[in-house]
Parts: sequence; C-alpha cells; structure tokens
Amino acid sequence: MRAAYVAVYETLADWEIGYLAVELRTGRFTGTPWTVVTVGESLEPVVTMGGMRIVPDVTIADVAPDAGDLLVLAGSAEWDAGGGVAFAELAGRFLAVGVPVAAICGATAGLARAGLLDDRKHTSAAKEYLQMSTGYQGSDNYVDERAVVDGDLITAGPDSPVQFARAVLARLKLADEKKLEAYEGVFHRADPAAYGVLVG
Repeated sequence: MRAAYVAVYETLADWEIGYLAVELRTGRFTGTPWTVVTVGESLEPVVTMGGMRIVPDVTIADVAPDAGDLLVLAGSAEWDAGGGVAFAELAGRFLAVGVPVAAICGATAGLARAGLLDDRKHTSAAKEYLQMSTGYQGSDNYVDERAVVDGDLITAGPDSPVQFARAVLARLKLADEKKLEAYEGVFHRADPAAYGVLVG
C-alpha cells in the first residue's frame, strides 16, 4: 500500500489538509486507499489549531523519503514564527529523491525560507506573504492560482483545501480529469450534478 507522510506539529491547521487526508486514506473516489503516517519531531502529542490531540506515529528521524510516496505539510503558527526548520529540511530530502511534497498555507513560507521555492512554480496566501520574512528569492516563479503543481512540488493557499486535494490527487494520478472536476464541483461549488460523476 502506498504511504503518505503527514507532518504534525503544534497549531497544525487541520482543515487545510482534511480533504486530502480523507481521500488518500479511504480511496473512496479513487479506488486506491493509502496508508497515512503522521510524523512529528518527537512522539509527544501535538494539539491542532482545531483542538484535536494527535500522537505522531513516527518521528522525522524514522522517515526515509524513498520509502514513502508523499509528504504533506499544513499551515501552522509555527511556520510564521520561523519554526518548522526540520520539516522544511525533510521536504528538501523528499524533493531531492523525486518524492512529491504537498505544502499549503504557512508551510509554503517554511519552504520559501529553505530556498525550496526559488526555482519552482508555486503559490501561497500571497506573494507578499512569502516576501515578508523568509529571504524568499522565488517571486518570479509565483503563480496567482489556488493550487500549483511543478514537478514534485504541490502548493496552495489557505483558502484552497479542496483545490489542494485535487492538485495532489492529479499529481499522483489517482483520478482522471473528469473525476477531479467532479470532485471540485461537489466539495467546492456544491454542485449536486457532479456527485453522479464522482461516484459513477
């Protein structure tokens, strides 16, 4: 079974990765369930922004990028405070061996700080957000879209959890374009007609 590593840390923005985690774990619309493995800096519990307590399955030290199929990084107040360095380094290791990394909201700032967005197309909350305090050199590669895929890097802004999930599922080739469009239709536009395509 393919495995997605999901980074967990204090004030994790749980809603940002909720759609993606559900689709990966259940495979309800893709037909391909994945193992979802939570990764912490330690095995100590963390509390998400929504107040959920998560005990990591493994630590960063236990993660071998070439043994997984995806790394998922959500936003958090820690990224905006300059934290998350170990997770940004882990993302760099994943990208170096060609394993996809999906980052949303504040996690994109952590990747910018690490120089991982300098030469890749990407998006975030706004270009100015990335420029504020990261030493970011990638503004020429910023794309004003809800979600952007550049090779093994998938990025999105905080208001786009559905588009983030769609972009990751597309990058992983877990659904065709018709089903992906229906997925966004159901969960973003509340289009009841799209549901028949999604489950058909």
